[in-house]
Amino acid sequence: MLQMRPNCECCDRDLAANGGDARICSFECTFCADCAQDRFEGRCPNCGGDLVARPPRPATLLAKYPASAERVVKAH
Repeated sequence: MLQMRPNCECCDRDLAANGGDARICSFECTFCADCAQDRFEGRCPNCGGDLVARPPRPATLLAKYPASAERVVKAH
C-alpha cells in the first residue's frame, strides 16, 4: 500500500491524498506536479526513475487506511 506522503519533498507544498497533484517514483519519492515537471523534467532526482501521477486514495478508504503524516523534505 502506498504511504501517500503529505508533501512535496522539494518545495514542501501540501499534497492531498485524494488529489491529483502528486508525482511519485517507484521508491515513493514524492513531488508536486510543478517540481516534477519544471525542476526535474519527469525524473526523480533521488533515484533517476520516472515520476508519474500518484493514484488518489478514495475518500471512503482514507479513514481505514490514512495517508502518512511524515513529511520528507530534501535539498534539491
